[in-house]
Formats: sequence, structure tokens, C-alpha cells
Amino acid sequence: MTCPIAARVARFFEEGIAKLGGLDCLVNNAGIAGPTGKVEAIDPADWDRCIAIDLTGQFNCVRLAVPHLRKSRNASVMNVSSLAGRLGFALRTPYAAAKWGVIGLTKSLAIELGDDGIRVNALLPGVVSGDRQKRVLTAKAAARGIRFEEMESLALSFTSLKEYVTPQQLADLVVFIASPLSRTTSGQALSVCGDTNMLG
Repeated sequence: MTCPIAARVARFFEEGIAKLGGLDCLVNNAGIAGPTGKVEAIDPADWDRCIAIDLTGQFNCVRLAVPHLRKSRNASVMNVSSLAGRLGFALRTPYAAAKWGVIGLTKSLAIELGDDGIRVNALLPGVVSGDRQKRVLTAKAAARGIRFEEMESLALSFTSLKEYVTPQQLADLVVFIASPLSRTTSGQALSVCGDTNMLG
């Protein structure tokens, strides 16, 4: 029996490839923030949903992309993980677990697809500016019983540059890695994070 979500992803790929005429790069950016809270308070249904979207969602996309990428002369996959996938993230266990899984998926696929000339890397964003980050920090502030401004200051204090990463900076790296200039870069977990040493 076909999973309804997998069927929808398959339809998306079928329509997208028909319009594009092929595929050179998959930016695998399926993801949600997931629940915030102590592990014993997390609803198993919330855990399952986070893993299903953040990890299984990427599997559902990459498995359909690979046959098309094999036809490209400059094929690459960028799986969007997170610093949580390298450092861990207190009160965000489902998200961190899924993002660690994305790095494992990336490394395994880089080895598996190397003979096909398909490069596979992972992007590990740090504290990225925008509404999503505000929601994450707001939830963490509430879980810790502190003000948003304190939570924001704490999050940025763990970075050497003490500033947010912008979405444009992430896009710049993706474009570079997808270009022929990065033709021998594969199997890497690439951080854009202002040198973040831990996640608060």
C-alpha cells in the first residue's frame, strides 16, 4: 500500500520534472521545528510527526530525485540539517534527533551515489534570522521561564560572531556547492553558523 504522503511527493516530482525538463540539484529542505520541552513531556505523536517530516520527508524526496540526477553532468543533493544535528539541542530532542539522522543519510548517500557522479552534502544552519527563529526562541524562553530578549541574547552568545545568519548566506553556500566549482565536495556537513559552539 502506498503512503499518501509519498504519493503526493511522487506527483510533485512528476509535475516538476516535466516542467523543468530534468534535474541537476535537489535542495532537500523538508522540515518543521517540532515540539519544545523536556523529553518526558513530549507527546509521542509530536515526536513521530517531527521525525516523519524532518527525516523521512528528505528520504521521500531524494529517492525520487536520484534517477533524474543520474542523467545530469553536474548532479548534487543538499540535505538541510542543522547545527542541532552536530551539537544536540536541549528541549528540542525530536528535532535534534531528526537532524542527526539527516547527516547520517547524507554521508551514506555520498558513498552510495559517488560512482554515479552525484555529490551529496548537508547544510547546517546556525541561528537564522526570521519568523521561524522567533517562534523557536519564544517557545524556548517560555520553557525556561525567561524573557524572549534573554533567550535571544543567550542563543547569540554561543556564536563567535554574535549575530544571526541570514537566509541569503545559506542560499549563497547552496549555489556554490551546486556549481561545478565544488565538483569534488561530497559527504560533508557544512556549517553556516558564525562559529556556534553550542545551542542554548
